[in-house]
Amino acid sequence: MSAISTNEAGIPVATRPRRSAQLGMLIFAMIITVAGFAQVGLARDGSLPAGMYGYGIGLGILAAGAYIVVARFAPYADPLLLPLAVFLNGIGLAMIYRLDLNTSADAKATIAAGKSYSYIGPSTTNQLEWTALGIIFFAVTLLVLRDIKIVQRYIYTIGALGLFFLALPGFLPSSISGAMGAKIWIRIGSMSIQPGEFSKLALVAFFAGYLVNKRQAMSTVGKEFGPIKLPRARDLGPILVIWAICLGVLALENDFGSAILFFGLFVSMLYIATERFEWVAIGLLLLAGACLVAPMIPHVAQRIDTWLDPKPYFDGGCKINGVIHNQMAQTCSAHGGQYIADSGQLMRGLFSMGQGGVLGTGMGQGEPWRTPLSYSDFIFTSFGEELGLTGLMVILLAYALIVQRGMKAAIATKDNFSKLFAGGVSFVFALQVFVIVGGVTRLIPLTGLTTPFLAQGGSSLLANWILIAILIRISDAARRPAPQPIQDEGMTQVVNTA
Repeated sequence: MSAISTNEAGIPVATRPRRSAQLGMLIFAMIITVAGFAQVGLARDGSLPAGMYGYGIGLGILAAGAYIVVARFAPYADPLLLPLAVFLNGIGLAMIYRLDLNTSADAKATIAAGKSYSYIGPSTTNQLEWTALGIIFFAVTLLVLRDIKIVQRYIYTIGALGLFFLALPGFLPSSISGAMGAKIWIRIGSMSIQPGEFSKLALVAFFAGYLVNKRQAMSTVGKEFGPIKLPRARDLGPILVIWAICLGVLALENDFGSAILFFGLFVSMLYIATERFEWVAIGLLLLAGACLVAPMIPHVAQRIDTWLDPKPYFDGGCKINGVIHNQMAQTCSAHGGQYIADSGQLMRGLFSMGQGGVLGTGMGQGEPWRTPLSYSDFIFTSFGEELGLTGLMVILLAYALIVQRGMKAAIATKDNFSKLFAGGVSFVFALQVFVIVGGVTRLIPLTGLTTPFLAQGGSSLLANWILIAILIRISDAARRPAPQPIQDEGMTQVVNTA
C-alpha cells in the first residue's frame, strides 16, 4: 500500500509503498507450486521427485527477478497481479511435469515392447524456458514503457502490424501454418509461433487509440427508433470493417476462437468508450450474421456438429450415402465415405472432469493423459480431474482477480487512452478464458485458443506476460501519488515604501 509521510515543515511527501504483501503472496504461490510437484512424486512412488528441485528453484529465481523489476520500476503497481501470474504459471508447470512422467513411461514401455513411439520431451523443460523468456519480455516491457501513452503515438503502425500478423498464417501453405484444421501458426524449422497471440495486444492498443480520437463521433446519435438510438451511418463503418475482417479470419484460417475474440474485443471497447448500449446490440446482430455464415466453412461446421451432438463422432464421423456412421478416418476412407470430424477429444475431456468430481483424484493419481492434448488445449480438464471442481474454482478465481485488478486500474487512471487500454487488455484476457473454458466444457463450440499461463505453448506465455506487464505499468501510474508542489522556505513579504 502507498504511504504518505510529512517532512519537517509538515508538507506531505509521497513514499514508496511497502512490497512485503506482494513478496508474501509470491512466496505463497511458489509454495503451492512446489507442493504440486511434491504431490506428483509422492503419489507415484512415495518419494519427492527430482524435478521438484530443479523446476521449483528455476521458477523461484525467475519470480524473484520479476519482483525486483516491479519493485524498482513500478513500485506503486497493484501487488496482486504478479503473484497471480506466477501462481498460474507455476501450477501449469506442475501439471505439465505430471503429464510428462506418464508420457515418458508410456514411451519407454512401448519401445521396450519393440514398437515405434514418437515422443518429444520433457515438455516441462521447454515450458520453463518459455517462462524465462516471458519474464524477460515482462521486464523489458516495464523498462521500455515508462509511460504507457508512448504507445498512443504509434497506434496506426501498431494496428497495421497487428492485422498483418493476424492474417499472415491464412495466406501461407498449410504445411507451414496448418494444425488440426486451423491455419494459425508460422513454422520455421523446428520453431513455431502463433502470431495471433501478439496481434491481440497490438489491436487492443490500436482500438484504444482510435476510440480516444473518435469517441465523440461514436457517441453522436443518428436516427431514433423509439428507445433505440442508432449511431450515424458513417460511424458504423469501423465496426463493419472489423466485422468483415473477423469473417475473413474465420474463412482464411478456420479459426473460430480468434474471430470471436477480436470481434468481442472491439464491441466491448466501443461500449466502454461511448457508454452506449446500442453498439452492443449492433454487435450482437452482426454476431448473429456471422453465425449464419460460419456453417458454410467446413472446418467450423464440423466443430459445430461435434458440439451439438458429439456422440456419433466419438471415433470420427463418416458420411456414407448421406448417413453418418461412427468410424475412424482409415475405416471411412476404405468404405469410400467422407470423414467429417472426431469428438473423442471433447468427450474424453468431459469424462475426465466428471471423474474428478468435487475434490478431484489428487495430483498424480488420475489419468488425464488419456485426453488428447491434455497438456495444452485440454489442460483445464486435466486440472478438473486431479483437483476437481474445487481446484477449477480456485483457478477461475485467479483469472477473475486478474481481470478485476485490470479493470480497477482502468477506473483509477485519469488518462483516457490508459483507461481504454487497460479495459481492453482485461477484457481480452477474460474473453480468452471464457472461450477456451466454454469450449472444453461444451458450453460453446471448441476453439483453438489456449488457457492463459497454464497451457503448454511459448507464444501464449510470452503474450500473457507482456499483458501482465502492461496492466502493472498502468496500475503503477494510476496509484502513483501526484508530485507535491514545491513550497518556498519563507513567506514573501510585501514592503510598503511609500
